[in-house]
Amino acid sequence: MNKVFVEEKHLYKIDCRKAVWATDKVHEAYHNNKVSLLKDVDFIIEREEEIILLEYKNGNNPQAIAHGVVFKPESEKVINSIAEKYFDTLHYLNLLGKNKPKHYVWVLEYPHGSSVARKLIRNKIIKQLPFRLQADLSDKVKIIESFEVLSIAEWNDRYGEYRISKLEEK
Repeated sequence: MNKVFVEEKHLYKIDCRKAVWATDKVHEAYHNNKVSLLKDVDFIIEREEEIILLEYKNGNNPQAIAHGVVFKPESEKVINSIAEKYFDTLHYLNLLGKNKPKHYVWVLEYPHGSSVARKLIRNKIIKQLPFRLQADLSDKVKIIESFEVLSIAEWNDRYGEYRISKLEEK
């Protein structure tokens, strides 16, 4: 199984060769099995002690900028979609018996993005994720451990063993 995945615009790759298990096939599985109404994260990376659900969006791509496409990650539609992707991907993990602690990360690049802007976006999305629900219903079972919104550089600093780089880079 190839563990170096290329994102949908074919500009960046993520190297998951050091992962216990990794996939970029959730969307394909949902589509092939006629459950395409479910949303999915782009990549899942299993480590020894945890699972990272990784959503990736790069609004800095040259094609979008050249065509005047403006990505607004703070919009309600995007915020809701990012939360839905987490919930919907849980079905895939449950069916595979992947029950390690789950960490959700959104790697986000866009014009005028900053650590402050990413933190504000994170705070909006956290309200949509099941942190309060799990705290209210159980002190033993967790369906989410953490959520972060990171730049590519922040991802590479924190999760360097799964480096994101431009496709032509080694």
